[in-house]
Amino acid sequence: MIPVPSQRPQAGCPGFVVAALRGGSGKTIFSVGIIAALRNRGVLVAPFKKGPDYIDAGWLALAAGRPCYNLDTFLIDSPTIVDSFQRHTQSTGAAVIEGNRGLYDCISTDGLTSTAELAKLLGLPVILCIDATKTTRTMAAVVAGCIQFDPAVQIKGVVLNHVAGARHENILRTSIEEHCGIPVVGAVPKLRKQSFPERHMGLVPTYEHQWAQDAVATIAELAEQYIDLARLSDIAGVPLHGRFDSMGTGTRSARTMTPKTTYAEPALPRPRIGIIRDSAFQFYYPENLDALVQAGADLVVTSPLFEDNLPDVDALYIGGGFPETHAQRLARNVTYRDQIKSQAEQGLPIYAECGGLMYMGRELVLDDGTFPMTGVLPVSFGFSKRPQGHGYTIARVARPNPYFETGQTIKGHEFHYSTVQLLESPPESMAFEMERGKGLKNGLDGLCHNRVLATYTHIHALGTPQWAPALVDRAREFLQAKSGR
Repeated sequence: MIPVPSQRPQAGCPGFVVAALRGGSGKTIFSVGIIAALRNRGVLVAPFKKGPDYIDAGWLALAAGRPCYNLDTFLIDSPTIVDSFQRHTQSTGAAVIEGNRGLYDCISTDGLTSTAELAKLLGLPVILCIDATKTTRTMAAVVAGCIQFDPAVQIKGVVLNHVAGARHENILRTSIEEHCGIPVVGAVPKLRKQSFPERHMGLVPTYEHQWAQDAVATIAELAEQYIDLARLSDIAGVPLHGRFDSMGTGTRSARTMTPKTTYAEPALPRPRIGIIRDSAFQFYYPENLDALVQAGADLVVTSPLFEDNLPDVDALYIGGGFPETHAQRLARNVTYRDQIKSQAEQGLPIYAECGGLMYMGRELVLDDGTFPMTGVLPVSFGFSKRPQGHGYTIARVARPNPYFETGQTIKGHEFHYSTVQLLESPPESMAFEMERGKGLKNGLDGLCHNRVLATYTHIHALGTPQWAPALVDRAREFLQAKSGR
């Protein structure tokens, strides 16, 4: 038996990073299962996702019963990463971080934004998730290579996925443990039933399915059956009978919008910022919503799928999602669309990302018809079968706009299948010039009109700290203008 040393990470909370050799190896399913199984045992787990992702984070949040925060080392600087990790693990029993891509993969050859570097930054051990399909002893050489590639990375255990049977598992387990000196802490067989169907880059968003809780429960049972949770907990220093989830395995919501916050300037008027959040618009980093509250706003959740009228708000933040799968319902709500357009013309501040950008346009042109959107911006969208923008972005703020200073550089990410079919707006209406990424058209992004800015680029508030105060300031100005009418 391979000895398992108990250790606590430098960042202050016990936990581990789930990594893999490549994308599609099962990291999300393992992470969700482990989080849910630990929660079932009473451990209050703080979930995190490394990399630009909303869908996986939604499943991790659902499994943990609390928000999943992002630790993206491209978007956010290292001191802020550590601070965010420490703040969001206070009074929790364990941290589980799902990595992205392969352990050492990143956007350049220096490895600085890889999952491995994040694990080193936080001082956390790594559990390597391996797709064992059609391989045996060779996998020991691969694991040994990962260990030797950077000895500072604490690879402390392996979980095998898609194991063909007992003989296959035994060869893999013996080879890895004898040649690599680390334990195999789980082996999951090939499963006939796919509990988590895939959509686009990741898993189906939890908002879209009522069976999401059942899926999490199923994968937690698989984790209990095929993963040695006690041994895994020893590796991470997680006490299985330490800090408990006061809600047990019950009903604590994974969609908590914002934490309780103490505000430094209570005398200032608190504008109401509408968050359009439903299965059409669901991609929001919880840090972005927290930042708006901390900057002095009250958040109002609204939805054109379920409400006939736009609520009384002083600004709108519309995140990404899949408006194309709800195009008919969005188009049918004429009153809501018209109210947004009318308010935008009166100066309502609106910040829209990706799916929100599409909703701000004139129409969505799909195979089954053309569906009108709000018409705030003179742009029409079609759709492709392949991603049209995919990966990290770097945008230089080249022109005046409501939310960013000219000359500022913004780091973000884009992922969309939509295409610009018609854009009747001059280049001067685009705030961003893309240094990395595709953007909206001709290397430009950030379409502006009045106090509306709509962009394919998703930002993270911890990496772009100027954004939330600017949006709240514009909302406060709009509120004051309304009050003076």
